[in-house]
Amino acid sequence: MFARIKSGLNRLTLLFSSIRFRLALWFVFILGIVVVAFSAFIYIRQVQELRAAAIGRLEIKARRLGGFLRFSSGNFFQETPLGFPVDPGSGISIFQEGDELAILDPNGQIVQNVGPIDAKSIGQLVGDALKNQNSDEAFSSLFISAKTSGGNTRSEYIMMIAPISIDGGRAGYFLIGNMVDPGGQLPRLFFSLILGILITLAIALAGGFWLADRAMRPVKTITHAAQAIGESDLSMRLHLGRKDELGELANTFDEMLARLQAAFERQRQFTADASHELRTPLTIVELESSRALAAQRSPEEYGRALKVIQSENQFMIRMVNNLLTLARMDAGQVILHNESLDLSDVALEVVERLAPLATNEQVRLSAGDLPELAIMGDRQYLVQMLSNLVENAIKYAKGEDSRVRVETGSRESESGMLAWARVSDNGPGILPDHLPHLFDRFYQVDKSRTRQYGEHEAEGERGPSGIGLGLSIAQWIAQAHGGEIHVQSETGKGSAFEVSLPMVASTSDASQFEKEVENERNVGI
Repeated sequence: MFARIKSGLNRLTLLFSSIRFRLALWFVFILGIVVVAFSAFIYIRQVQELRAAAIGRLEIKARRLGGFLRFSSGNFFQETPLGFPVDPGSGISIFQEGDELAILDPNGQIVQNVGPIDAKSIGQLVGDALKNQNSDEAFSSLFISAKTSGGNTRSEYIMMIAPISIDGGRAGYFLIGNMVDPGGQLPRLFFSLILGILITLAIALAGGFWLADRAMRPVKTITHAAQAIGESDLSMRLHLGRKDELGELANTFDEMLARLQAAFERQRQFTADASHELRTPLTIVELESSRALAAQRSPEEYGRALKVIQSENQFMIRMVNNLLTLARMDAGQVILHNESLDLSDVALEVVERLAPLATNEQVRLSAGDLPELAIMGDRQYLVQMLSNLVENAIKYAKGEDSRVRVETGSRESESGMLAWARVSDNGPGILPDHLPHLFDRFYQVDKSRTRQYGEHEAEGERGPSGIGLGLSIAQWIAQAHGGEIHVQSETGKGSAFEVSLPMVASTSDASQFEKEVENERNVGI
């Protein structure tokens, strides 16, 4: 029993704290304000109309009473009971049941009083009204309102006080009054409005909760989908097919899942490729060290084994460094130290630096046109970017008369002047199917080039790393500098990688721009 009560309380707590319930409450609250304001307007307008109608009836009765008083010859000031006067023309009583009539002397003292209101109350009302009226100013009538209690009911009266003149002098006053709501319309209207408000709000609460529940169903679907999604299965999609805000949210959620799935797949592929690439050098190191320790070897054999181990160790160092660089890039931990540079100077430095490698691989590395091209960038990373492209070109530039050419230039674009650096080779080229994946990590065009034990075993050396990370790093560096990398390749004729970067007018302008950026940083600090 206690468990059921606790479960019910938990459900009620969840219901009251849910967005559906709060949306329904806000809907009812706003609707309640509108309905109450509209009902109050109707009630006030009805009160005003009833009062206007009561004043109109008073004016009619006052005119009839004036005609009666003209024929009374002042008898109405006598002590005899007055009673409700009768219209001499029609013989019909001027007043109705519930009306009030009082005759007062010039001092405001009641002489005659007919009606439900006691003389004391009438005297107080008249005294207050006449006291507030300037005696020097003539008046034809005064309107006052009062509420009287009779039995269990309380009625509102509109009363009119008018002077009585006989032979040009003021003989006294008469007071007539009638109920504002003789038919009792206002209480019935008030009850009807309150009942209507309650019924309307109840229906609005139920309907609002139903509408909120219906509107939040896609959110439930998204919640259930998020709960069902795991790291091993990101293939679930919502596909709500709606064109409203929730449909846009669902589409965004599907796009996020697609990006997460692609990221996890890249991570899994990245891990698998990194493990595969590291397994080979580790296996070579293990085999060479085991072979060297298995029996007594000659100094030459020990030297060869150490060279192989050193080569594999250098390969692993380069790979780990590249992985760390990519990890820092992905985490946004790489800070570029931009300075004014000449892109051609950077390209020439890369050519001179990699000339021994090209000679060792029997590739002719040359520099083409290198005009002055002023850019803003981090020299270290730009050198690394171009070095990766040149090493990649040297690696695949095979055959007789192998050539790699580095050149720079500029061109105009919609966003301004661009400086470009092109690395071209006369190698075998790249098939069109491989071009979209060249900058993917660990992607290799020639899968058969995966290293096996024994490669470069005699020399104890190795060429360019060939692990599929260089182009990924180069692309990131280019994009970090606001540029892009494009590749063109034709099978059997070679490939060309071109980096385009935004340039400034001159190196002096670049230096000035650098100073302005530095000043802005100092001001920001």
